[in-house]
Amino acid sequence: MAKLRITTGSPMEQEAGYSRAIVDGNWCFVSGTTGYDYDTMAMPTALSDQVHNCFATIGKSLLEAGFSLNDVVRIRYFVTSRAYANEAFPIFGHYLGDIRPAATLIICELLKEEMKIEIEVTAMRSAADGWAGTTDPLGLFDE
Repeated sequence: MAKLRITTGSPMEQEAGYSRAIVDGNWCFVSGTTGYDYDTMAMPTALSDQVHNCFATIGKSLLEAGFSLNDVVRIRYFVTSRAYANEAFPIFGHYLGDIRPAATLIICELLKEEMKIEIEVTAMRSAADGWAGTTDPLGLFDE
């Protein structure tokens, strides 16, 4: 099966040579997504707005790929200040409180000064969604 590439149409995807998401079989890998608002073509100042925009972009990409937030099994949060964590946690919980994927939060610098958060996710279709893979989808324990 060929890999499916998902794009938002962002010029940065072409310039930097990446896709918003890649679907490979039952897996969907969503690239790091910042809080850019594609409707207004601007980066909001408020962290909360950036977080909601990240999830909106990720959600649209997952949907286009045939997945949803319910399929997220891994999430990585990159924030530019540890002070942002307590403000962001309830928003993360709003979107993922019932899903509860494996998660990591990293404090780091991002590409542009106005960026406060970047979120990356990995999603997998489960058996309930028709996944017909083995119990070892990565082939780590094949004999």
